[in-house]
Amino acid sequence: MDARDLDPAVRTALRGLDPRNVERVASHLVAAGTLVEDDPAAALAHARAARDRASRVAAVREAVGVAAYHAEDYAEAARELRAYRRMSGDESYRAVLADCERALSRPEVALRLVAEALADSPDPEETAELRIVESGARLDLGEDAAARLVLEAALGDRPDPASLQPGDTGRLRIAAAYADLLEMQGDGEMAMEWLVAIAGADTDDVTGAVDRLGIEFTDLEDELVEEQLDGAQPLDGDADEDEQAEPPVAPEVVTPLPEDEHGLGRSFDEDVEAEVAELLGETGDEDTREH
Repeated sequence: MDARDLDPAVRTALRGLDPRNVERVASHLVAAGTLVEDDPAAALAHARAARDRASRVAAVREAVGVAAYHAEDYAEAARELRAYRRMSGDESYRAVLADCERALSRPEVALRLVAEALADSPDPEETAELRIVESGARLDLGEDAAARLVLEAALGDRPDPASLQPGDTGRLRIAAAYADLLEMQGDGEMAMEWLVAIAGADTDDVTGAVDRLGIEFTDLEDELVEEQLDGAQPLDGDADEDEQAEPPVAPEVVTPLPEDEHGLGRSFDEDVEAEVAELLGETGDEDTREH
């Protein structure tokens, strides 16, 4: 991992460390950020290694918390993200912290955290995440009807799949949670209707609806180029090695006839030239005698 790939703001936060330690910590943080989606366990190991060398840096504690959440170590995730919040003052992980409480079988605590966060009027995307956690906590408590009402209220008084619009990531994520809830409650037909609508609006497949439906997209431009290449005639020299070029045709050999020696085998053009010469009086005596 190249330490130079680290976010400049995070590198600035590492300036208080021993210069010999900065590169090692930076490399571990880059590795953690690179691996967190595909190999969260390895990402968590790198983040912990960075924490061992720089536990007083807020960005390092954030990296550990995020990696632990993806690795499903929810106790460590909650502990590290709370430490990050105290050190930085950043409140952006409130939905994640509430979800950690759910995972730790404390849905009541999750609901309290959600209520506290919503009271601060967070931005639409965080609000969407908080509502999803709130609905999940209601399910954990066996309050299925309340869980459904939370999502329906977030989608509007009369949720309609046709109302979904591309780019509204928060609403699309709520819709995906609603589709999951419908399927869980036995309404598979309506759940499928929502999934199809989500897939149509979620061009980046943030919700995973496209993958769940097994939809595969084809790049029409690339397909057209392939068809043109398949139908193109091979250029000179590009023919298959197995195809042999036709051998050149040898010139026809004409065997002289005996009469050619007496002028009887002259061509039509030669006969015309001779007649013209005779008319113009250009023939010699010898030619006159021959005719």
